[in-house]
Amino acid sequence: MKIQIISVGKIKKKYLIQGIQDYTQRLKPFCTLQLIEVPDEKAPEKLSAAQKEQVKSREGERILAKIHAEDYVFALAIDGQQYSSEALAAQVANLVTYGHSRLVFVIGGSLGLSASVLQRANQAISFGRLTLPHQLMRLVLCEQIYRLFMINAGNPYHK
Repeated sequence: MKIQIISVGKIKKKYLIQGIQDYTQRLKPFCTLQLIEVPDEKAPEKLSAAQKEQVKSREGERILAKIHAEDYVFALAIDGQQYSSEALAAQVANLVTYGHSRLVFVIGGSLGLSASVLQRANQAISFGRLTLPHQLMRLVLCEQIYRLFMINAGNPYHK
């Protein structure tokens, strides 16, 4: 199984990089995890609504260029469907059972995801109503991917 995390921007904090590397190593027995970073769009702090859409659109084009036709895509969006860890594990197990061997999780930039990325996604998922920095979200997502494999393997890690 191949899992990709496509995200906007580079991670700058060493502790986040180390945490992600730790989960990447832990995941090796279960899947191939590939982390893909696309450049974020440079923009001033204050943007009009139209400018925000332009930024998201440009970042979205970069994201979509990394997605293959056969990929099952989860877009991380604050208004997406919320899962418990167990329910997400069951969803992934079900996808694998029915032939989806390439899963992609997409994390947008600070403004979120473009409409085109959300339309391409097979489903939008949310980790709650809290707003998390998109760099921290990568670490949280890596941990949850590891957790879902532990749940599906019957390992007590998830408790």
